Amino acid sequence: MEFKRVMASALAGVMALSMVACGSDGSAQTVAETTTETAEPAANTNTESVGTSGEKLVIWTLAKDLQTFAEKYVEDHDVQIETVVIEPADYVTKVQTALNGGQTTPDIIVGEPQMLEDFYEAGYFEDLNQAPYNAQDYKDQIVDYVWEVGQDSEGIQRAISYQITPAGIYYRRDIAEKVFGTDDPDEIGKLFKDYTTILDTAQKLKDSGYRIFASDAEIGYFSGDTAWVVDDKLNLDQARLDYMDLVVNLYQNDLTAYANQWSTPWYQAMAGEVPILTAEVQSYADDSVNVWDAEAFAEATKDLDTTEVFAFGLPSWGVLTLRDNVGETSGKWGVCSGPAYGFGGGTFIGISAMSEHKDLAWDFLKWVTLDENTAEWWIEKSEGDTVSLVSVLEKHKDDENAVYGGQHLYSFWQAQAAGIDYSKVTRYDKIINDAWGAACTAVKTGEADKETAINDFYDVIESTYPEIQIER
Repeated sequence: MEFKRVMASALAGVMALSMVACGSDGSAQTVAETTTETAEPAANTNTESVGTSGEKLVIWTLAKDLQTFAEKYVEDHDVQIETVVIEPADYVTKVQTALNGGQTTPDIIVGEPQMLEDFYEAGYFEDLNQAPYNAQDYKDQIVDYVWEVGQDSEGIQRAISYQITPAGIYYRRDIAEKVFGTDDPDEIGKLFKDYTTILDTAQKLKDSGYRIFASDAEIGYFSGDTAWVVDDKLNLDQARLDYMDLVVNLYQNDLTAYANQWSTPWYQAMAGEVPILTAEVQSYADDSVNVWDAEAFAEATKDLDTTEVFAFGLPSWGVLTLRDNVGETSGKWGVCSGPAYGFGGGTFIGISAMSEHKDLAWDFLKWVTLDENTAEWWIEKSEGDTVSLVSVLEKHKDDENAVYGGQHLYSFWQAQAAGIDYSKVTRYDKIINDAWGAACTAVKTGEADKETAINDFYDVIESTYPEIQIER
């Protein structure tokens, strides 16, 4: 079927990104002992150098945040820092090429959670439990799940993050009052407590002239609360099947506004009315509406019926996304828990095992992740990012966020983070989630029936990961 051909092609690309840190036979490669000069950054990187004297630190990162941290760090330190921001699609390959070639720079490397296990096994990250780092002494200072993400399979600390990224449901308080008679986050959270309840909530909103989500993708961060792989076996449990049913129902019963994430109407839905699109537009079967160009979109949809979207599902960094796009709905938002604990993204910082400036790299790493003054500065500088330092979260637990009706968001996110069980996260999650998402899409669009789509999903996982046992 077309589904299988598309998934085989897509997963090949994802596989290259995910597994590039391992050898062709799946075994971990070792870092070479030779040294070379720093390679020139490619055209798809953004390089910035700060500081004019002292020792030089080179940072390779996926997030521009570290450029901002570097600029602040050199204000009080006699050091030069060169920060290279690399596109995610190229990042793993560049790190592998540099460190497998024995390159002594970068000094600081980072990873997102799905990259880290392969990076750890490849020996790219310095052991932070050994002297002089003694990272284990700082364990209680960082939110638990973040600390665990930074550990390898033997419990050795390899990386630390300055932020937490638990997921929540962002909802319109004014719509909640009109339809449900309350805007209280605890009460609204009950409307999202499980997939069946979410469908009931969606129907009530549609009956009142609203849509629950911009698209069915909004619930993706809450797509399952168990591990995809358990004891080397694929674990397709009932919750995953229920999630598929939810996505299919939301899509086929016109319960969303059919506005794809990150598209023009998706952002517009944060500020108020948005045209009600069609399933064909969302699936790109109908390309007469350009959802990526604001002017073209406005012209193509000027005569369509409109609606207002009730909720968005995003990690804690969504606070900043909505802040910049809610417009006149500012102050009318709240955040509640979803049907499961989830998280998305996060930049985990470590020291390259090949670095010749490890003492300086450790000082920078500590300053970014473990210094209370830095965390306080970052909260203000970022205008609301959720830091991982427990003492600072506690200090700000009663802070009120004006965009969200005065809600105490730092205490909310800390509570959500406490529910994250990182043992349920596996190195296979990115590829399996993408394959499961493709299976859900095949069913909801009518390309395949449920049984066929699931069998095709099994075929993809079996061919991609022959070491995973599958019980059909």
